[in-house]
Amino acid sequence: MGTSRNVERRTILKAAGATAATLGLAATTGCGGDGGTSSDGTVTIRYAWWGAEDRAQRINKTIALFEKKYPKIKVKTDFQPYTDFWKKFNTQASGGNPPDVFQNAVGFLRKYDAKNVLLDLKAQVDAGNLSMDGFRAGLDKFGEIDGKLLGVPVGSNSMALVIDKPVYTKAGVKPEQGWTWDDFDAAMKKIRDRTGRAGDSGMYGVMYLYDLYLRQNGKAFFTEDGLGFTEADLTQWWTKAKKGVEEGVYADAKKVAQVKPKSAVSAEIAAGEFTWDNFTVRYTSEGKSEYGLAPIPTTDGKKTGQYLGSLMLSASKRTQHPKEVAQFIDFMVHDPEVAKIMGYDRGVPATQAQYDAFKPTDEVNKGIAAYEESLVESGVLEPITPHPNGADICEAAFLRIAEELALGTRSVDEAVKQFFTESKTALVA
Repeated sequence: MGTSRNVERRTILKAAGATAATLGLAATTGCGGDGGTSSDGTVTIRYAWWGAEDRAQRINKTIALFEKKYPKIKVKTDFQPYTDFWKKFNTQASGGNPPDVFQNAVGFLRKYDAKNVLLDLKAQVDAGNLSMDGFRAGLDKFGEIDGKLLGVPVGSNSMALVIDKPVYTKAGVKPEQGWTWDDFDAAMKKIRDRTGRAGDSGMYGVMYLYDLYLRQNGKAFFTEDGLGFTEADLTQWWTKAKKGVEEGVYADAKKVAQVKPKSAVSAEIAAGEFTWDNFTVRYTSEGKSEYGLAPIPTTDGKKTGQYLGSLMLSASKRTQHPKEVAQFIDFMVHDPEVAKIMGYDRGVPATQAQYDAFKPTDEVNKGIAAYEESLVESGVLEPITPHPNGADICEAAFLRIAEELALGTRSVDEAVKQFFTESKTALVA
């Protein structure tokens, strides 16, 4: 999904639940290429993504399957860590030579559409080269912007509260669907008082959690063309976060920073923290306890504001081979064998056929699947709020400024003013 505070965490994730980058490694099957057609009619397309070596190995296996089915289409690949990926992509896009197909996220759709980089895939759907049928829980609409299909989901995730289950049990706290923020606040105090541990790692920079809170209250972090909340709104949120640290119900940010790259939960500084559901695997690999997923607190006992987020595949408007690119995307999101290879590496499979094809056997990924099924069954999922051009810059600023606030180098008022100043510039650019 987006960058948020989890960009940093993504840089250490290598397991199947990871959603983003870890290591910067050279492409394993080559990169570059002119995307042309050989004398025997074989077409070459370029595919780029961010991710780790483990993801690259999985993707290369899926490409081998694709090339076996489509022997006249060859795929050259390139992958980078998250930040380096976008630096390279920007250079390629500015030079008029972006990859034919690439991994994308919702925060970048309007940005690159405005720069005339993204191919509207609807024509390929109409031509029968790409199917948008069979997607789970409305994900087929996730990559639509202003009537254009700019991205096709490959996996899904949603915000959740990851908890240290034995600590919650010791504190006598049992989070259930529909619990309120008042219930959550009371639970944090119980955990502090009964276990001696902070209840949460802190909520300064969790942008996507703040988005859910705003959505619960009839607003949103982003509108189609700007921010959907006021300075007063953010002042209230960050003031509560600061007060929570002072009261010991949220972890001291300096202690959290000291244990990085380990999480505050697996380091036993906090009993839980808000993050994407498919990141759960990191806690099991880092810590010694048993971890689980708890529902998002609500304002009214009903509305969580949640949606399924997703990584996507997008295509370049400059590609010489839109049909072949569409066939590639179609294969990657629908073929059951792809799901068996990828697992939950990029989130829970976006299409029902792939979701049914991969059945996790480990408890962590079983928990992720059960959590997303519970969201569908409870009816809390809503459409995602559109992200404006410049959303990625706002997201990065929110994370950075929130960290400065948490570490005491800015006051709440200073942090709020700085964020709105930077966002105003980003969203006008």
